[in-house]
Amino acid sequence: MNIEFANDVVEGLTSKNKQLSSKYFYDDTGSRIFQEIMEMPEYYLTDSEFEILSLQAKQIIDAIGFNQPFNIVELGAGDGLKTFKLLEYLVNNNIDFYYVPIDISQGAMDSLTHSLQEKLPKLSIHPQVGDYFEILSKENVKTKIPSLLLFLGSNIGNYSEQEASNLLQLFNKSMKVGDGLLLGVDIKKNPKKIHDAYFDQHGITKRFNLNLLNRINNEFDGDFNIEDFDFYCYYNPISGNVKSYIISLKDQKVHLKKLDTVIEFKTNELIWTELSKKYSLDEINELSTKCDFKVVNHFLDNKNYFTDTLLVK
Repeated sequence: MNIEFANDVVEGLTSKNKQLSSKYFYDDTGSRIFQEIMEMPEYYLTDSEFEILSLQAKQIIDAIGFNQPFNIVELGAGDGLKTFKLLEYLVNNNIDFYYVPIDISQGAMDSLTHSLQEKLPKLSIHPQVGDYFEILSKENVKTKIPSLLLFLGSNIGNYSEQEASNLLQLFNKSMKVGDGLLLGVDIKKNPKKIHDAYFDQHGITKRFNLNLLNRINNEFDGDFNIEDFDFYCYYNPISGNVKSYIISLKDQKVHLKKLDTVIEFKTNELIWTELSKKYSLDEINELSTKCDFKVVNHFLDNKNYFTDTLLVK
């Protein structure tokens, strides 16, 4: 049993304001549904970042300026679709590097490794499954060659401002002086554009959220009836926060047998599942400087929807 998940489920669902962490979305089924989300036409984030890494790979590598073999360490690699263009540039130009993708999903990592070995047979890949910081302490801090860490896909937006600051400080501690961090960040823009990306008419984001209840059923022998729950999200253009919720459609009780816990829900009661914060460039600069990083450059897509910002410790 995943003890951390179990504790978070009980604490989150028995609190006054119910919540579940978005980090638990990504079991193998959740990872597959997220691939569907990334393929939606409304979900501009994937295409925007793909464009940056496709058209500006040379500029990014030139800006980091490593003059010796180096590691590219990707945190939360997923299917590696966007990163492929950066890796392809490096391999095709005979640049000496090692690719270390890290992900918590064994299924996602197996799929990524197989795909890259087919497409880039010359790639030196060392996949790792597990916690970022445990692996970084072995794979990065104790190695002598420099590293470029990748934290893409606007994952930083899933953290509150204080949590984002804490995370970047942890990254900083897991890096050597001169190491780089390429940080994918979704930028504040037309609120309707953001709303449509997170509250899609296809219902894929709804399935993604409700799969979390399925995961709880599967792992803790729960009896959530998915038909008795709905999904809602909204965007606040001032704070930059997108917040997502699961809604109970009736008064009900859910029994988690393996945890010997009964959860009571009132009609229209909410479970907060995800934060996805959008930043201005000034906010990125301020956050990065506070966490002991130098901002080298913001690499933007042609619509200025998204940035891959290069930071150096």
